Amino acid sequence: MNWLNSEAFTLLGQRIIWSDMIGNVLGLVTLALGWRRSLLTWPVQFLSGLVLFVAFYGHLAGSAGKQTVVMVVALYGWWQWNRSKGQAEDGHITPRFATWRERGAMVAAAAAGTVVVALLFKAYPSLSWDPWPDAYIFVGTVVAMYAQARGMVEFWIAWLLVDVVGVPLNFANGYAFSGFVYVIYGALVLWGMRDWWLRSRRAPQPVLEGAPA
Repeated sequence: MNWLNSEAFTLLGQRIIWSDMIGNVLGLVTLALGWRRSLLTWPVQFLSGLVLFVAFYGHLAGSAGKQTVVMVVALYGWWQWNRSKGQAEDGHITPRFATWRERGAMVAAAAAGTVVVALLFKAYPSLSWDPWPDAYIFVGTVVAMYAQARGMVEFWIAWLLVDVVGVPLNFANGYAFSGFVYVIYGALVLWGMRDWWLRSRRAPQPVLEGAPA
């Protein structure tokens, strides 16, 4: 599978490798499917992680390890959405806002996870080319995928926060295609967040026991 690490084409003077292009295009498709609340978003996410895992395995252990985590979370997302499908009138999951406890837990997990992963990357420099921002993007991605698996509107906000660091970081480190894809991610995130936000407001709210009809 060495061809995955070979050059596909040159863009603005920067080399675009096949794995970078294929993995990120699949990631873009995943986000679009997530917007539509399609169950297919998770198999495509898994495939994206698999492509990047194969490309990194053997010479970038840290990157390959990160893709393993992404694939595991994708399997969890597929299981969770498969359990929850049919909640909405169109047969898909019903988006909802996270509770304040869930939001606090995700923020705490993202902060603690970023510190732990960054320190791990610093202790083993071969695992990452830029420990702190790399840890932030990795942990943020996992938190966003978890929130998406739970049908939380906040997952779009998590993706937006990942984009804020991901776009300049990819361009600065020569991953031009990833940088351009992250820009498109940003646009999809804004549209998708609006769609999920509106759907969550249209979703029927549970009636509390004992409340007047």
